[in-house]
Amino acid sequence: MSLFKKKEKIEEASCCCGGNCTSEDMEKAEAVKGEGARIKILGSGCAKCQALEAAAKDALSEMGQDIPIDHVTDFAQIAAYGVMTTPALVVDEKVVSFGKVLKKDEVKTIFSKVL
Repeated sequence: MSLFKKKEKIEEASCCCGGNCTSEDMEKAEAVKGEGARIKILGSGCAKCQALEAAAKDALSEMGQDIPIDHVTDFAQIAAYGVMTTPALVVDEKVVSFGKVLKKDEVKTIFSKVL
């Protein structure tokens, strides 16, 4: 029946980017995902993303840690983490928070559990 074939095509085309990415784009995003800092902020660079980054830096300085923070703004790379709502906080390649700006104390709690 043709009704079922259409459904199969829709499922094949569904992707985190709406089916607009190529396999090369996804490979690049996955490769970049594994590189760099242990702590990453995912977001476009808006005020909320910057506030989360500032809270993370403050938390690290209070904990006496000198870990670099990477800010990822490329949406293909952000989508590779499975994040659809920014800002997001990634520690050791695991998304620990997304969709809200954490306060310094909340970030310290997360870091103390994970680092």
